[in-house]
Amino acid sequence: MSKPRLPAEGHPEDPWSGNPLLAHVVQSVPALITYIDPQERFVFANEAHRRWFEIDPGDIMGRAVVEVLDPESYLRVRAALLQALSGHDSSYEGQLFSRPQQRYVHGSFTPDRDETGRLRGVLTVFTDITERHALEEQLRESEQRFSQAFQHAAIGMAMTLPDGRYQRVNAALCDMLGYTETQLRTITWRELTHPDDLPLSEALCAQVMSGKREAFQTEKRYIHRDGHIVHVQLSVSQVRSEAGQLNYLVSQVQDITKRKQYEEALFRERQLAEVTLNSIGDAVITTDISLLITSLNPIAEAMTGWSNAEAKGSSLDDVFRLRDINNRQPLDNPLRQAMRRNTLVDFSGRAILLHRNGFETPIETSTALIHDHTGTVTGGVLVCHDISENRTLALKLIQLAQHDSLTGLPNRSLLYARIEQAMAMAMQRHRQCGIFYIDLDHFRRINDTFGHGVGDQVLQAVAQQIRSTLRDSEDMAFRYNGDEFVVLLPRVEDTDEAAGFAQRLLDACMQTQVSHLPPLDIRASIGISLFPHDGTEPDALVRNADAAMYEVKTQGRHGYRFYAPEMSQRSAASQRIEDVLRHALAHGELALRYQPKVDAQYGHIVGAEALLRLHVNGVEAFTPDQFIPVAEDTGLIVSIGTWALREACLQARAWQRDGRPLPISVNVSPLQFQYAGFYERMDGILNETGLDPSLLELELTERTMMTGGDGTIRLLRRIRQRGVRLSLDDFGMGYSSLSYLKHFPVDALKIDRAFVRDITQDAETAAITSAIIAMARSLNKDVIAEGVETELQSAFLREAGCSQMQGFLFGAAMTPKAFEERLTVPSLLP
Repeated sequence: MSKPRLPAEGHPEDPWSGNPLLAHVVQSVPALITYIDPQERFVFANEAHRRWFEIDPGDIMGRAVVEVLDPESYLRVRAALLQALSGHDSSYEGQLFSRPQQRYVHGSFTPDRDETGRLRGVLTVFTDITERHALEEQLRESEQRFSQAFQHAAIGMAMTLPDGRYQRVNAALCDMLGYTETQLRTITWRELTHPDDLPLSEALCAQVMSGKREAFQTEKRYIHRDGHIVHVQLSVSQVRSEAGQLNYLVSQVQDITKRKQYEEALFRERQLAEVTLNSIGDAVITTDISLLITSLNPIAEAMTGWSNAEAKGSSLDDVFRLRDINNRQPLDNPLRQAMRRNTLVDFSGRAILLHRNGFETPIETSTALIHDHTGTVTGGVLVCHDISENRTLALKLIQLAQHDSLTGLPNRSLLYARIEQAMAMAMQRHRQCGIFYIDLDHFRRINDTFGHGVGDQVLQAVAQQIRSTLRDSEDMAFRYNGDEFVVLLPRVEDTDEAAGFAQRLLDACMQTQVSHLPPLDIRASIGISLFPHDGTEPDALVRNADAAMYEVKTQGRHGYRFYAPEMSQRSAASQRIEDVLRHALAHGELALRYQPKVDAQYGHIVGAEALLRLHVNGVEAFTPDQFIPVAEDTGLIVSIGTWALREACLQARAWQRDGRPLPISVNVSPLQFQYAGFYERMDGILNETGLDPSLLELELTERTMMTGGDGTIRLLRRIRQRGVRLSLDDFGMGYSSLSYLKHFPVDALKIDRAFVRDITQDAETAAITSAIIAMARSLNKDVIAEGVETELQSAFLREAGCSQMQGFLFGAAMTPKAFEERLTVPSLLP
C-alpha cells in the first residue's frame, strides 16, 4: 500500500465523530474496518491496519481505494464494493493484499444511508481467516484422499445411515452385489442380507448403535441381484459427532465366496476321510510330529482301550504299546522308526498290542508319514489290524452294535456321531439342522393285545414309514429305544419346513399297516429341536427334543411341539417319574418279579432273573425302559439298586430255607457298580441275609466291564473270590474285540435278544450266534440266551450248545408265589 494523507480530525465525513466509546471499540477490534464514500475514497481506517501491515491508518484516509490497494486486490473486491455503493449488502471471501502481507480474508460491505435514504458511504469489515482457510484446505484434501481411497478400494466400502440405508457405496461393492450406486442407495443392507444371517447381523448392529461396542467383524451372506449367494467378511465401525450422536457406519466388505467354496470342498473331503476311517475294519491312529496322538478311529479305541477324547494329546507309546510276539519284549514303535528313516515301516505277524487293561492282541501294522505342501513331515499315520481268529466276528459285532437288528435302522450308538457331523456342516454353511424325537402313543397296547411278535412287526412297518418321509440321502432315521425313533435333518431352512416335515411323519405313522392285522391307526408324539437355536451339543439337542415330545404327551398326545426355553431340561414326564420313584422308595411301592431260567436240554428251572417293577396305587405305571433312565440320570439308581439286591437276596434265602436253593441274578447299573463302596454294600447284604454267595449272580453290561480300567478288573475278581457269580449281559452289543473275552473274570455270557430274535430268519445272525456259543463254551463259560419266544428259537439254541434260556416261551416275569408254582412243573420245554 502507498501512504495517503491523513484527513484532519473531526472531518465532517468521519462517521464516528462525536461518539468516543464507539470510536474506541472500532479502533480496538482485530478486524480491518474502513468507511468509503461514494467516490470510493477512504474516509476512515481503524488501528487494525497498523497491526496487520505496520502502517499508520491516517496515511490511508482521503485517498481512493484504487490508489491504496494493489491492482490485483482492487479487482477482486471491486464487484462487492460497487454492489454496496449501489445500495445492496455484499461480501467477498478470498485472498487479498500483495505479498508479503497477503492474507485470506472475509469482507462484508454494508451501505450507509442518511435520514432521507441518500447513500453516504459503505462500511467495510475484513476479518483474517487465513488459519481457518488452511485447515479447511487440509480437510478438503483429506476428504479428497478418503474419497479416492473409498471409491477405488479393492474391497467393497459403504457408508450406512443409522436406519440402514446406504449413504455412499464404492464401485467394488456395486460389482460384488450386482447393483449400481443409485440402486443401492434406495435399499437397506437388511434387504440384501440372507434371511438366516439377519438375526445375528441385527444383534451386532444394535450393539454398535447403542454404544455397547465400537466395531464388529463377522462372516455373513448377501444375496446378489441375480439371486446367487455372496459370502463376505464384514467389518463395521461407527462415526459419531462430538456430542456422541451416531452419524453413520463405515463398512468394509470382502468377497470370500471362493474361500468358502474351498473350505466346503475341504470339509467334504475331511468328512469323507472321517467316515472312511470310522467305517473300515482296521485300527487307524494319527499323530503329530512329536508322536502325540491326534485321533483314534473306533477300531483303534476298542483295540487300545483308550477313547479318542482320552488319547488326544497323549504319547503314542502310552496308547499303542507293542511287544514282540515271541519273547514279549517291548518293540520300538514303527511310526518312530518311519520318522527316523523317512520311509514306510511294516510289522507283519510279529507284534502283539497291549490293551489298556492288559489284554494282548496279535496284530499286523504299517505306517506312513504325513507331509505338508512343502514336503515337510507334519505327522504320521499308523494302521493295524487284529489277526486273531475272532477278528471277522468282532467286526460284524461292531456293525450289529451300530444298527438295530429289528428295523435295520442305525441305533443310538451312531446317532450322536451323525448329529455332530451335521452340526459341523451346518456351521460351515450357515444353516440349521433339526432333531425330531418320535414316540409312538400307547404302543404297549399293541404288545398286550397281539403279543410282542406282532409288536415287532408293527415297529418294522413304522420304521419303513419313517424312511419313506426322508427327503434325500443326507436325512437319517434312527431307532432310539423301544418304540422311540429319532430323525436327523442336516438341512432345515426354517421352522415352517420343520413343522411340515413333522406333519408328514405323523401322517406316515398313521398310515402304518401290517398285512394280517386290522387298521392300526398308529399315532405319535414328536418333539423338535433345532441347531443352533436349541443347543450346540448333540446330547442337548436330543434331550431338548425329548422334552418337547413329553410336552406333546402331557397335552393329549398325537402332535408335535418345538422345544422352548421354558420347557424344563427334564420333561414333565421325567419329573413325574422321579417323584414317583422317590415316593416308591420311601413307601415300599417298588417290587421285584422273577423270570425263570431253564436248562436248555431238559427244560426244568435252574435259576431266576430278578426284574424291577414300579407300581402306583397297585398298578404298574411305568415300564423299566421309562423309569430306569430317570433313576440313572437322578442318581436314584444307587439306592434303588441296593434295595433290589437286598430284596433278591432275601427271596433267594427264603427259597434256600425251603429246600429250594435257586440262583437269582440281579442287574447292576454301571452307575451303581462304579459307586464307591459297592463291594462293601454287597458283602453287608450277604452277611445280613445269610445267603450262600453262590446263589447270587450279578449281571453287568460289556460297557461297564470295558470302560472301568484296572480298578474294575480288580473289583470283579474280588466279587468272584467272595463266591458270587458274574455274567456278561447283552453280549455282542459293544465294541470290544472277542479276543479280550478270556480276560474277563465272568462265569456266563447272556446273548442279547437282538440276536435271538433273528436266528431262525437270518443266516448271518445264526452263524454269529453259533460262533459266540462255541467260543464261550471253549472258554468254559455258560451261555444264557434271553428273549426266547418260539419253539424254533429254542431248538436252534439247544442244538448250538446253549446252557440256559429265558423268555416268554418259558414264562414272563412273575410274583414269587407264581414262580414257586412254576417250580413244580418238571419241564417247561414245549
